[in-house]
Order: sequence, then C-alpha cells, then structure tokens
Amino acid sequence: MGSYHRGELAVQERAALSQQAGHTARAIRASVPDVAADFLTARTFLVVGAADTDGRTWCSLLTGPPGFLQVPDEGTVDVAALPHRGDPLAERLRQGPVPVGALALDPARRRRMRLNGTIRPHGAGLRLATEDVYANCPKYIQKRTPVPAAASLPEPVHGDALTPDQQALVGRADTFFVATRSDTGQADASHRGGGPGFLRVHSPTLLSWPDYVGNAMFNTLGNMWVEPRAGLLVPDWETGDLLQLTGRARVRWVEGSPTRERSVEFAVDAVVATAGAGLLAPEAPEYSRANPPVDLTA
Repeated sequence: MGSYHRGELAVQERAALSQQAGHTARAIRASVPDVAADFLTARTFLVVGAADTDGRTWCSLLTGPPGFLQVPDEGTVDVAALPHRGDPLAERLRQGPVPVGALALDPARRRRMRLNGTIRPHGAGLRLATEDVYANCPKYIQKRTPVPAAASLPEPVHGDALTPDQQALVGRADTFFVATRSDTGQADASHRGGGPGFLRVHSPTLLSWPDYVGNAMFNTLGNMWVEPRAGLLVPDWETGDLLQLTGRARVRWVEGSPTRERSVEFAVDAVVATAGAGLLAPEAPEYSRANPPVDLTA
C-alpha cells in the first residue's frame, strides 16, 4: 500500500475498504504497457488536472486527431496539443514542469486510463513523464462517440458564480471531470458519471454529488481529505461548449450508514466558460447500467 498517500489511506480506512484498496494498488505501474500505448494513440482528447500559477486547481481539455498522443517510450507520453487560448492552465502548462493528473477516455467502448506524472513543454506540444499508470473499470461511463468541436474559439467568459444557463447545464449533466491534488503536490484527474441530475446545484456557488462505489483507491476523495482545492470540467455535448470551475471541496459522510455512504460538496470560487472548446456528441447516449437511480426531488 506504499502507493497511497495519507489522505487516501484515511478515506480507505473510514470507508472500511483498506484491504480492497491494497489489492487494487497492484494494478498501478509507472510505465505504459503496449496495450495502453495502442489505446492512447487512438484517442482524440485528454483530460488534465493541475494547479494554475496562483495555486488554484483546474481541470482542462486537450484535443487532437487520432495520433495526437504518442508513446515514444514506456515512461513518456507526448501530446501534440496545447490548452486553448484563455484556458486557466494555459500559462502554467506552457511554463512547466508541473505535476498533472491525466485521463484518457473512450466513451464509445467505456474504457479509461489514468496517467499521473509531470508535464513540460516539448516542441509545439507537451511531454508527460509518467509516474502512475492504471486502467479504471467501465462503471458510470455513458456510451457516446464525441468529436472535438470545430468552432473557432471566442474569448472565455469569466465569473465568480454560475449563471442560470450554466446551472441548467450542470443540473442535466451525466458526465463531468474532477481535478484534485494532494498536500505534496501530486495531481489527479478523474471521471464522474451518473444519471442526469446526479450533479446537484444547490445555489450559484454550491454543488454536490454522491460518491458512487468504485475501485476503493479513493484518489479523488483522498486528495480532498488533505487539500480542498479542486477543479471541475463540465462538457456540453450538444454545443461543444466547455464549463470549467475551480473551488473547494469537502467529503460529507452519512452518519449511521451501514455502507458508509458519502458525497462531495463543492463551493465555487471562479468560473470559465468557453464556447466551442469542448467535445460534440449531440445524439442521446446509452446510459451505463451501473448508474444508480437519481432522486430529483431530494
């Protein structure tokens, strides 16, 4: 269990899943195996999470045609892309080196892979030196075939709270991504999926979502345990627009729950909305059978 930091270990213990987490840790490796390299080179987008120059955590999106991700050796992933103009992480990633969490996702086949490490500028793109590489299960992934939006990018719209239209997007989301960091600077980017409405809007500056059963690693919640600064990325599949939020998160436990149920509460500090910066998949998805029912009246 040496792969886990103190926050992850604390959450695993409270959830009574330390033994399962110990078994799961055996899947973590520092290198990219051949089957993973093939998976990466076929992808058209990569989710990345990191801290900006002010120490705030954001989740961003890098896109390109198949092959924009390359694996020149087992410890390196080259990315032939940079963040779009106005992205909150654009300046920090161009400066490098910076710890990042990265997630490669294939929604059409419900496959995903996590790659954490250090990224720095390389040629006209970026180079990721991997530290943790592992696959995740297909749970909660909605089946769709997104393509990068082709629209020209206008200037992002900034705010410190969600507008009514942005609240509506969040409230109907079935997928979002979350970036977190540990207290030692390690970064992580993770996928969250569920039925529309599982990401709840309580006010223009307060969101929450249930933490569904997963692989027991608790990378995201473990980071939140020791470092509350986090970032969310919410795609609008119908328009290709992208919503990025940064704020502070905390884990809330359901006292007395025999299964130790928990949720995450997210307080919004800043909002960046960019038209056409995301992914397009306008057709209705095939929802994951693993999605728990959503009580919209709760």
